[in-house]
Amino acid sequence: MTGNAEPNADTVPITAATGRWLELAVIGLNLCPFARPIANAGRIRYAVSRARSAADLRDDLIDELRLLVEADPAEVETTLLIHPWALQDFFAFNDFLAEADAVLEELDLAGTVQIASFHPRYQFADTDFEDIENCTNRSPYPTLHLLREASIERAVGALAEPASIYRRNIETLRRLGEAGWKRLQAQFDADRVADDAPDCESG
Repeated sequence: MTGNAEPNADTVPITAATGRWLELAVIGLNLCPFARPIANAGRIRYAVSRARSAADLRDDLIDELRLLVEADPAEVETTLLIHPWALQDFFAFNDFLAEADAVLEELDLAGTVQIASFHPRYQFADTDFEDIENCTNRSPYPTLHLLREASIERAVGALAEPASIYRRNIETLRRLGEAGWKRLQAQFDADRVADDAPDCESG
């Protein structure tokens, strides 16, 4: 792993904001029903990349993927690779996801590791920017979530209706509404060091 992803004093607010987002939004709203046990067990690695370009982020992604597959799952089950200074533009971030998938192929990790994506300005296809469902994937900072496929399979196998998660998440956020999301966001964005995340509206 390069020094770019090593923890340092100036990255503490970044991991703190991401941890609060995970606790209050992802787990608190049950957007990911299998996140709680992994978080409670302390098996989530928070890695902050200092990359300021897609090329440097690619290098850090390679390092983190290698670290994840070599780690004992009992110690590191999954990794959040947070990159506050690279790909702040959502569309550039979205384009980078194809490169991230190419890295999985290059390292022969396709089918072993999956990469999920989160961004302060996340926007699903065929939605308006303000639509509340975009908030399911809106994190304090641009973030690549590295997940072991075996972990996903175990978690999905324990759910009665895994295909209903996305629909249920949208319903949850619509009930929460714009005001409720803003209250949550104010808590996990308190220590942000980049520009403010956008608001979501209940539409």
